[in-house]
Amino acid sequence: MIKLNELLDIIKENYFLTPINTSAYHNLKVKGMKFDIKAFKVEGLGHVSIMRAKGLFGLMKMDTLIINPLELDLPLYSYDRFLAMGNDTLIVEMYDTMIEKNTFESMDSLISKYNHLPKRDAGKHWYDDIKLLQSISFKGKKDISSEFDDLAIEHLKNFLDTTANNVTDSNTKKALSLRYVNGLLENGGPSTDVFTKRIGKVATEELYHKVLFGV
Repeated sequence: MIKLNELLDIIKENYFLTPINTSAYHNLKVKGMKFDIKAFKVEGLGHVSIMRAKGLFGLMKMDTLIINPLELDLPLYSYDRFLAMGNDTLIVEMYDTMIEKNTFESMDSLISKYNHLPKRDAGKHWYDDIKLLQSISFKGKKDISSEFDDLAIEHLKNFLDTTANNVTDSNTKKALSLRYVNGLLENGGPSTDVFTKRIGKVATEELYHKVLFGV
């Protein structure tokens, strides 16, 4: 499974990352899972965070990368990768937080190249109306993990190479991001519910607003 540092290196090719103090969340343990959370201010792009989790004596691993492009008019980008019980799951979702719309046509041909990979049913969710079609969801055995790695790298590079305007209306851009972040907090979900039960509603809101999404 590709390491989060490798994905961060891709971002670093074009942007400078300034670490944000996340010491309050070091070695956070929730339901047998140990979390490591870091966040960065990225000049010219916005906010980036990563979250690693391990549990079941290393048999379960979860990696998350979030890009909230508050300074560049791109969609909110969320990468999730799960390894558990011999299965590998890759989920990359893009949410429409854009002031001006973008087609992302170049990403369509990339996704088609990996159309042979086993698809995962993403189910229905409250955010489906703002989830872009270029989002992907696959699940298979670990013997195809290398292809998942390749797809993840190409997908992220394509996203970062997409032409977009600099954000001039920061309030509107932030409001569009908050629509999604507050929706996660209000509607709940696997990760949100776990954090709420472990650290409480207020602390979870602070984690999401300040650390994970930078809003």
